[in-house]
Parts: sequence; structure tokens; C-alpha cells
Amino acid sequence: MADNHESERPGKSAADAPGRGIPQGYRQGIITAITVLLGFSLAFLRFWSFEASGEWSWRAVVATVPLVVAIVLQIVALFRSLRLEDDAPAEYRRTVRYAIASAIVLLLGLLWAAFEIGH
Repeated sequence: MADNHESERPGKSAADAPGRGIPQGYRQGIITAITVLLGFSLAFLRFWSFEASGEWSWRAVVATVPLVVAIVLQIVALFRSLRLEDDAPAEYRRTVRYAIASAIVLLLGLLWAAFEIGH
């Protein structure tokens, strides 16, 4: 007699089985991480745009673009993490990818901003 357990297939985890969600606390953790990144990003962009002295240059504009893209990705990730559908492991993984992508883009923008300050 063959066993037809979806959770035993290669590449599938027990969390992917129907009716199983992500473990308790994962959602709260990703929401906290996203809001911390979003708060930092908005505070840095405010300083960069309005409070820092100096004139805008093309390098400053280039540094601002990834910062804005990171903020948009963070808002999308936060929106996704607050949906009921995010309890499904596949949806949660996609939300985590948005959050990681936003952190990478933010880092690239911050590095470019540091480079711009030096010139």
C-alpha cells in the first residue's frame, strides 16, 4: 500500500501541508523587522533630503533612488505580512523575500550615499 503524504515529498516540508501555517511568532518577528527597517529608512531619507547641508548633485539623486525603492519594497512587505494569507508558508516565504530584497536595496543605497558624501 503506497503512502500519499504530501509532507513526505522531497522539497516539501511539514509546514507546507494543507491546514498548517507558519510557526507561532514568525509573523510577529517579520512585522517587527520590517517596521524597524522602514523606520530607519524613513528617518535616513528625511535627514538626507531635508536636514543635511549641501547642494543636490546627480550622485545624491542616484543614491536617493534605491532608498525610495527600498521604502516601497518595505511597505509592500509590511502590507503582505499583515494579510491573513501570510499564514500560509508559501506566502510567508514570498513576504520574507520582499523584506530581504528591501534590505539589500537599502544597503546599496546607503553605500552609494556614503560614497556621495565623500565627494
